[in-house]
Amino acid sequence: MRLTESPPDWSAVEVAVPRRSGRLPGADMAGFRQLAPVHVDIAMVAHPSVTLFVDLSEGSGIVHDSDGGRARGSTVAGLAPGALRLGGRATGGIECLQIRLSPPLAVAVLGTSADLTGAVVPLEDVWGRDTERTEDRLRAAGTWDERFAIAADALRRRLDVRRSPDPEVAAAWELMLTGRGRVGVDSLANEVGWSRKRLWSRFRSQIGLAPKHAARLVRFDHAAHLLAAGHPAARVAAVSGYADQAHLHREVKAFTGVTPTAVAAAPWLAVDDLAWPTGPAAVTPSSSQAHRLTRPHAPPPPSCPAARRPAGASG
Repeated sequence: MRLTESPPDWSAVEVAVPRRSGRLPGADMAGFRQLAPVHVDIAMVAHPSVTLFVDLSEGSGIVHDSDGGRARGSTVAGLAPGALRLGGRATGGIECLQIRLSPPLAVAVLGTSADLTGAVVPLEDVWGRDTERTEDRLRAAGTWDERFAIAADALRRRLDVRRSPDPEVAAAWELMLTGRGRVGVDSLANEVGWSRKRLWSRFRSQIGLAPKHAARLVRFDHAAHLLAAGHPAARVAAVSGYADQAHLHREVKAFTGVTPTAVAAAPWLAVDDLAWPTGPAAVTPSSSQAHRLTRPHAPPPPSCPAARRPAGASG
């Protein structure tokens, strides 16, 4: 994954987040608007969620490149898509609604998670013929508040609890998030009351990753945010549960294709805490808020219990 040589001009980007009262458990959203009609080319970083990118731009729109292929317009990125880039050019600026679904919710809403693992595909391939109608409604909406409400309603209409993963699988996922990926498979199996073999089989078939791989992704996410906050790689490795700095290096390369130093400078992580304010210190907005993006304050140091953890019901 090649990172941009210089960070994007975040002062020319607005981000909007929904009111907490209107959120669907397991789904987090953020709206992005590039105010100037410029070319965008930005590397993104793997996150423990199934992510929908709803392209609301005018013009040629957004292109996603990944190890799993290329898709234009609105897309879905499954878990662990490898090197992932977002690019494109729009005559009136680029607008995008990004929705992060926790894997258990993604199964209930999209019908599958395993088929999306490691892939980036057009949203229409997953969402079907409702995609264009939903995009038109979102573009016609006058405010981000309206857009968030339309998107939440669309997700709820697709929600089918009969497709939901086994409660034990969902519980195992939550335990991974709570433990920041540092919970062993045997411990997870004991916690949910299954054998290791049964947990591996059911988790893999329903979520799309084996439990150990999923836990690695959660742990990587936590480490990536600490790196982006400026903490030294050796310290991040120690507090994130890696054997040593070399182990952290290998894991970062496995998920992104680049070094921890490059991940620390990743432009996408520079806006993460504004776009996904799920940490304990996050301010709860009374209405959806749009901000000009600047680099946010760094999260607390790794030794502090309040350090931001990966969003499970994602964010």
